[in-house]
Amino acid sequence: MHKILLSGASGQLGRQWQQFFKGKKEYEWDIIPYTSSQLDITRFEEVRRTISEHQPDLIINAAAYTKVDQAEVEREKARRVNAAAVKNLAELCSKFAIRLIHFSTDYVFAGTKQDRERFPEGYPEDHRADPVNWYGQTKWEGEQAIRRSGCPHLIIRASWLCGAYGDNFVRTMLQLAESHDELDVVDDQVGSPTFTEALVQHTYKLIEQSREGTYHQTSRGKISWADFAEGIFNMAGRRVRVNRIPSADFPTKAKRPFYSKLSTKKIEKVEGIQLEDWKAGLRRLLKQIA
Repeated sequence: MHKILLSGASGQLGRQWQQFFKGKKEYEWDIIPYTSSQLDITRFEEVRRTISEHQPDLIINAAAYTKVDQAEVEREKARRVNAAAVKNLAELCSKFAIRLIHFSTDYVFAGTKQDRERFPEGYPEDHRADPVNWYGQTKWEGEQAIRRSGCPHLIIRASWLCGAYGDNFVRTMLQLAESHDELDVVDDQVGSPTFTEALVQHTYKLIEQSREGTYHQTSRGKISWADFAEGIFNMAGRRVRVNRIPSADFPTKAKRPFYSKLSTKKIEKVEGIQLEDWKAGLRRLLKQIA
């Protein structure tokens, strides 16, 4: 039996992992989920004791500080969760020879308009990181801590994460549609959504094949947030007009990259992995949350 320790079990990605393993045979996988309140990954000794107790073969870290704007204010908290705690996990995984699966973000890249022209199919995995906000900086520091630890690992970068559980852009748009007949949505930030169901399925394929290193995963297609909002309203049958606005008209605490499309050429070469168009992923998600 394979033992898997899952951190961040109550988040949208953690809950998706638990749903996924419900369909696996019990004698193959023993999933041990911990919410952030049950296991504080920022506490080294607490994590060490938990690992010693369960002796997992694999740790899936779905815990993260993801409030992009609030991170600009709560800088130490964001760094503690996204960098220092990840360093703890990585060092313990190195010590006990445990494989670590960790999720990162498109926001590690600068996302300039020049990069959009240079990388029309998206940023490759080995492109230089240059985050423009504190959230992206802390996630990059977490990545680097894993690589320096020498532990066996998979780092999966995803973008615009949304799924059937928790808060995300799709759910927010549907909620706003209940009380608005028009909405302002930025049209100069370009990327592609990653749906948690596909993310978990494809990461599992990488785990099965003992893949290591860094991989990008997102949907096919390149869209703006305004495009995404229109797609949501059209597919859900909501009559909401989207007013396309520049980022300058919607100021936020954290600067956002103008371009954060991730290249998926590397992961698409993996046997058994076929990425789908963002519209197909959205259509499936809307059926799940309808």
